[in-house]
Amino acid sequence: MGRGYIREFKEELKKVSWTSKEELFLSTKIVVGSTFVFGFGVYLVDLVVQGSLNGLHSLVFKVIG
Repeated sequence: MGRGYIREFKEELKKVSWTSKEELFLSTKIVVGSTFVFGFGVYLVDLVVQGSLNGLHSLVFKVIG
């Protein structure tokens, strides 16, 4: 790992197309928003499943005793 490696590394970094600050902020907002929407969806499904299981438990308890 000599100076040649570091020089080549710097040259490769110059070829990278970096995202702009605005694009980075927009992408971050989209990811955070999507995460909240997906999390809320999972929460709603959990409530439905929990309610169904509680209802089933109550029904079985009334039938069996």
